[in-house]
Amino acid sequence: VQLGESGGGLVQAGGSLRLACAASGRTFSNYAMGWFRQVPGKEREFVATISRSGGNTYYEDSVRGRFTISRDDAKNTVYLQMNSLKPEDTAVYYCAARPSGGEGSYYLLPYEYSLWGQGTQVTVSS
Repeated sequence: VQLGESGGGLVQAGGSLRLACAASGRTFSNYAMGWFRQVPGKEREFVATISRSGGNTYYEDSVRGRFTISRDDAKNTVYLQMNSLKPEDTAVYYCAARPSGGEGSYYLLPYEYSLWGQGTQVTVSS
């Protein structure tokens, strides 16, 4: 599986963006998916994750209630809907894939994912 993000850009505070991560390959539904973000000089941080079935999601505290992760296995795509954006959401956003994994488990650390996209820049102006 190869991953490619899109949908980043410049938006004013309070605005919305929807990121998409398209995956190649036929086994997309076997992967738990995650979104991470990174700003220069800081470590990559967890944003959201969704289980293989799509039935379980988990969010970082600062985005819970504003961001929504979803997946469309027919399109081999995972999405991150970002609403009420804040300047502190500015970062490069990466999607990641983890093969297998239990439905009831949440994967919050970068090393738990084996596949990564190239990232897409999100800039929120104040």
